[in-house]
Amino acid sequence: MSGKITFTMIKPDAVADGHIGAILGKIAESGFKIKAMKLTQLTVADAKKFYEVHAERPFYGELVDFMSSGPIVAAVLEKDNAVENFRTLIGATNPADAAEGTIRKMFARSVGENAVHGSDSDENALIEASFHFSGREIF
Repeated sequence: MSGKITFTMIKPDAVADGHIGAILGKIAESGFKIKAMKLTQLTVADAKKFYEVHAERPFYGELVDFMSSGPIVAAVLEKDNAVENFRTLIGATNPADAAEGTIRKMFARSVGENAVHGSDSDENALIEASFHFSGREIF
């Protein structure tokens, strides 16, 4: 599946702001197929594990607190060149720098509360998908 899937989370800010449907609509309009999806909430331990690659960065604690602060929508998406295409769709991490029409430009509150997560590599897409879904949950 490498190259054909990516992983995303609609983050607590976008869930709280009622943007789940609009974000899923943008994803579908862009040609992605949803292979797995669920509404869930990360525990602090889950968020620490998921973002452990950032453990030494100054924003790690704030990121963990934010990502465990409310429900998220986790999803595995499929499309050719999925990671790159999805990163283009979501836009820059800072919504002020994101291109018009991107998910972050439209729905993010700030650089820290930026509406969605998107895998940054094919390898991480597989790791992140496996973190949230068992093989029998991905169709």
